[in-house]
Amino acid sequence: MSSRSALLLALCTGWVGLVGAQSTRNAPISQQQFLRALVTAAVERTHHLVRYDPAYVRIPYPGGDVPADTGVCTDEVIRSYRAVGVDLQKEVHEDMERNYTAYPRKWHWLLGHPDPNIDHRRVPNLMIFFQRHGETLPLTNQADDYHPGDLVTWDLGGGVPHIGIVVDRDRGSRRNLIVHNIGRGPQMEDVLFNWKITGHFRYYGPSK
Repeated sequence: MSSRSALLLALCTGWVGLVGAQSTRNAPISQQQFLRALVTAAVERTHHLVRYDPAYVRIPYPGGDVPADTGVCTDEVIRSYRAVGVDLQKEVHEDMERNYTAYPRKWHWLLGHPDPNIDHRRVPNLMIFFQRHGETLPLTNQADDYHPGDLVTWDLGGGVPHIGIVVDRDRGSRRNLIVHNIGRGPQMEDVLFNWKITGHFRYYGPSK
């Protein structure tokens, strides 16, 4: 684990969620700490200025990222996880190399092989990855079912996918907010039920 990841975990050890604290009460302490750190990392992302840019960019592997002042919704998830020591670029790429046919055909099958520059930056690929390696949680219309550290995907309409991270800042609404980037850079907003929910996941990183 990097020094930054260790610092985040240390800072978050005393965190108590405003909404949904019960959700992780029965989880191992290490998983509770991980989710707390992930929430802190996601909220920290809202202090960055990011221009929405879905362009294909060649990046290093592993640990690669598009320019820090650009990105899309998936990049906020990727950057939040990387801040707590999990490289989704590497994890998704390795899983796609082993299980290529498990992933959606729409883009990568024309290429014929996984592409570590872009595969992890596509919502449908992240959905399959989280289904395979995380927890798949119920889709409900009850706000209390969505807890800090959970990942939610939506259909914005016309099959356009979106993803965000649930955080523990309710601003008096009694509903957890979402950190996401839908075009204005990373924002923390009350948008959980603004669109059709298509996925609900929890991912603690690779098994040790």
